[in-house]
Amino acid sequence: MRREFKLPDVGEGLTEAEIVRWHVKAGDAVKVNQIVVEIETAKSIVELPIPWDGVVAGLMAEEGDTVDVGVAIIAVDTAEEGGAAPAPAAGTPAHAPGDLAALADDMVPKPPAEGAVEPGAHGSPAPKEERQAVLVGYGVKTGATKRRARRQPAAGIPANPVANPSRVEVDGPPASPPATMPQAAPDTAPDTAPDTVRTTPSRVAVLAKPPVRKLARDLGVDLVTITGTGPQGSITRDDVHAAAQAPAQQPVEQPVPQPGAREERIPIKGVRKATAQAMVTSAFTAPHVTEFLQVDMTATMEAVRRMRTLADFAEVKVTPLLLVAKAVLTAIARHPAINATWDEQAQEIVVKHYVNLGIAAATPRGLLVPNIKDAQDLSLPALAGRLAALAETARAGRTQPAEMAGGTITITNVGVFGVDGGTPIINPGEAAILAVGQVRDMPWVVDGELAVRKVATLSLSFDHRMVDGELGSLFLADVGAMLEDPLRMLVWS
Repeated sequence: MRREFKLPDVGEGLTEAEIVRWHVKAGDAVKVNQIVVEIETAKSIVELPIPWDGVVAGLMAEEGDTVDVGVAIIAVDTAEEGGAAPAPAAGTPAHAPGDLAALADDMVPKPPAEGAVEPGAHGSPAPKEERQAVLVGYGVKTGATKRRARRQPAAGIPANPVANPSRVEVDGPPASPPATMPQAAPDTAPDTAPDTVRTTPSRVAVLAKPPVRKLARDLGVDLVTITGTGPQGSITRDDVHAAAQAPAQQPVEQPVPQPGAREERIPIKGVRKATAQAMVTSAFTAPHVTEFLQVDMTATMEAVRRMRTLADFAEVKVTPLLLVAKAVLTAIARHPAINATWDEQAQEIVVKHYVNLGIAAATPRGLLVPNIKDAQDLSLPALAGRLAALAETARAGRTQPAEMAGGTITITNVGVFGVDGGTPIINPGEAAILAVGQVRDMPWVVDGELAVRKVATLSLSFDHRMVDGELGSLFLADVGAMLEDPLRMLVWS
């Protein structure tokens, strides 16, 4: 039986996603819950498992394509009830039916009531009483639902590209169609070539992470021409740099940026698109007020230096951001109303007695704001570990939607870019955001004498519907006081 797997909503309300990497190709055998594709949503890269056993009949979207939710992206030939499963591709190990049954029994719930349709499947029969595999992240819904209309194919192209083997494009050498794929009768072939089947040129599979792909685009390097040296033949940043510095061997098919080009067009999608929409919504919904405070950070920098020598912090990197985060958490405990959200429908201000501390992170995919859940309950070493893990995950492009949902207040460290300060835009749904500028030597008056001190600028933007000038000023002053004298964190905690 031919089944089509549709791009799901992975639980964050997305409407589209980009195909980043396929893990399978036509002819490959797949098992229940096997990861078959990586997609990039507006927030993160997500791996999608397949909900059936069978053989891949064809891929219905290419790497780099942007696909709407609800559109089929892969077709799988599964065993019909009482029949045998399609033969796997050559070299693919077989699995005992008992093993697959045990796997499905352990990992999936009972099917919905008779008459329901399995999520993600097109043309699937109603589930039987035996347990069936359901894709992770899908919820079973018995009521009527509305789906985005499928895009109409261009003229002359069949609506189901898998149904016509001559239109299937796969990664790597063209594979023979599975035994169950319908074949065209001889009298339907063109008169000019009755004994041949026309196929589109095959596409070469390229294994590379999104940051590496972006680097290749920036340097004008065609990934297809590079032999990867990373795991499983994947292409690394060093491979791209080496290819960029090497003399050109032959012209490539894809156009490269021409020297002296006056313009460059960058598609607005993924994280950039989501960030733009969120910032426009915030800027034109919440009335922003920004206050600035210069702070003598000398004592904080000394505390950071001493903390790096302690055994409690041996496994983590200690930076001034750690003490800034701790100061923010302590100031929130003293001024809880700064940690709130605006409920327009209920006409209420919701003060939250927990802190999901957002940390803005610049990544190759754009600006991400993952948050540390219940940060108020963490010790200083635990907070340092969570900050380090958050940054590492964001740089690797593996931040998940759940890690960016539910933030209550945000810190953005613009000082790492050599910037003194700015007017940050509040993350939607929050009441305030604190920007921390670079720490640099400046003349400062200490006990009536001029001295050179470590100074930074703090910039606090807040939503004036919830936070008035007094509350914002008191909060910012407390944060500054704790960074000037870190001992206050202990006294005020």
